[in-house]
Amino acid sequence: MGSGAARAGLVRVCALAVVLAVVGLLPWLSGRDPALTVLRARSAEQEPTAEALSAIRADLGLDAGPLTLLTGWAGGVLRGDLGTSWVSGADVLPSVLSGLGVSLTLMGASLAVALLVAAAVCLPTLVRGARGTLRGGGGAAGAMLAAVPEFLLATVLLIVLGVWCGLLPVSGWQGPRHLVLPALAMGLPAGGLLGRLVDDALPAVFRERWTDVWRASGTSPARLTGAALRRALPALVPQAGLVTVGLTGGAVAVETVFAVPGLGRTALGAAKSQDLPLLQGSVLALLLLALAAGGCAALVRKALFGAALKGSALALPAPPPGHVPARVPALLGAALAAVIGWGLLRDPYGVDTTLRLAAPSTAHPLGTDALGRDVLARLGHGAASTVGVALAVCAVSLLVALVLGFLPNVAAGASDIANALPPVVVGVLAAALTGPSTFGASLAVALISWPPLAAHAAALVQETRAGAHLAAQRAIGASPLWILTRHVLPAVAGPVARHALLRLPGTALALAALGFLGLGARPPSPEWGLLLDESRLYVERAPVAALAPAAALALLAGLAVTLAAVRPRASRPARSTMLAEVKA
Repeated sequence: MGSGAARAGLVRVCALAVVLAVVGLLPWLSGRDPALTVLRARSAEQEPTAEALSAIRADLGLDAGPLTLLTGWAGGVLRGDLGTSWVSGADVLPSVLSGLGVSLTLMGASLAVALLVAAAVCLPTLVRGARGTLRGGGGAAGAMLAAVPEFLLATVLLIVLGVWCGLLPVSGWQGPRHLVLPALAMGLPAGGLLGRLVDDALPAVFRERWTDVWRASGTSPARLTGAALRRALPALVPQAGLVTVGLTGGAVAVETVFAVPGLGRTALGAAKSQDLPLLQGSVLALLLLALAAGGCAALVRKALFGAALKGSALALPAPPPGHVPARVPALLGAALAAVIGWGLLRDPYGVDTTLRLAAPSTAHPLGTDALGRDVLARLGHGAASTVGVALAVCAVSLLVALVLGFLPNVAAGASDIANALPPVVVGVLAAALTGPSTFGASLAVALISWPPLAAHAAALVQETRAGAHLAAQRAIGASPLWILTRHVLPAVAGPVARHALLRLPGTALALAALGFLGLGARPPSPEWGLLLDESRLYVERAPVAALAPAAALALLAGLAVTLAAVRPRASRPARSTMLAEVKA
């Protein structure tokens, strides 16, 4: 165990060093002159003369090369000095600490909202499970919430609660009232995701035999509910840790909408202006926060499981039978395909300025955008570059997760680092290599989308290997390959594949967020992220056209969650159950 922890720690340190080195090479990877970028950031009106650029290079030490700058910055970090901002000339450490404090406060409020939402999503399943009347999980509402783009939700909340109702401030960071709207925008989707994952795990727990014994012995529903949660949560604790870190580093779009001076927004601004010391300091703070959250999640999971992981004391249940008829995802898929197909028959690029922001009509069923282009056409033609790319990214992430799931120490260390990186910062790095494009955005999302799946797979592998039925298999001489292919892999692949399917809308949202921030597909592409970015500016005047891409993403979420909930009904007793009965 000690050597495993040491390997995981070594992986974390190596991954941390690699990420910081890549970030430090951003000006040279981008191919842009960092002196020119810094000059523009300092004074947009100053002429970029050769003398001015040479003075900046000398001031920043750019002529010494990237390795000298990297080693000098690393030496300063060891002394507690993060350097000086290239743009403002101020010390980086106070700026990073200030942004970190804002982000941690926003993370705490968002996490409180997320836990309340997750509890609301799981409550019906918990009540029915405690009563013994559960026939299957729900969680469709949670999946729909998780599919709402945070930046679009932030814009809608800003307009409805801030502008129309005047209930809450719409920007800035002066007090608790400024915290409410950003926390809602971030906490609602995160709570939907957490609630859906827990709700998906609860039916299997309530099908275990001990729950029937507890009910027959008169155990109170509250105690049974608590025990069921304790049984279901350990495999999902790593997900909670990853979501918590994501609420800090992944809040760039929300912080941008509400002008919140958080660490994610600080990192984005530093990346765009190539303010290398500030960017490195911000990323270092995010990575250290990720390591702390990952360590806390591991400790909580160990405390919940106790000695069960060591003693082969777990009796894992068979997957519950399907509880969603196959016709439900078929209908949702048909509806989504019909909308996309109808849009493919229309022209997505035709401009008619006389029809700007036109209301839905026979000629334009979803209205037109700010240039008079048909929204339905752009929605249909943008599906390939959004849903298709998201499917490919999910498939790659699933394969990576299944491989790393059997290397839990490597997966734990690497996933903590990868999950800590804001998608926007990774998008900036990818754009530096490939330029703003669909490929660059998909590469960025693929680099950071596997950690939740790998953490889930690693937790399930560890839990499955600790099962009593596998101890019986080893006792009768079963080979490791037999145990792997006939027991461990089937027990892990199904839940992780459903998890990957549930993350399909989230992957599409990540691609949309990069498009929203100008790091993905470029205009006039009809990619859904660009549609959302363009539509949020006129959501008051043309709500149907503005919300059409969000509705398509919600439909995609409904399709994903119902597909994940359709499971083949068991035609014979589960293998693990038969082995347990033979052993008894």
